[in-house]
Amino acid sequence: MQKIKVYLKEVYNELIHKVSWPSWSDLQNSAIVVMVASLIIALIIYIMDFSFAHIMEFIYGLFS
Repeated sequence: MQKIKVYLKEVYNELIHKVSWPSWSDLQNSAIVVMVASLIIALIIYIMDFSFAHIMEFIYGLFS
């Protein structure tokens, strides 16, 4: 039980005194970057899916 108490005290000490937490504006900027990147990647995947679907329809149309 003593080891658990020591461990928790060390964890608390590290989180409070040694970790550098980002500021609120840094968090907002990072969130915006992630959202924009996600939208761009989703758009690229949508375009690829749409293109491949039409290409495959064209190819299947040639054989029927």
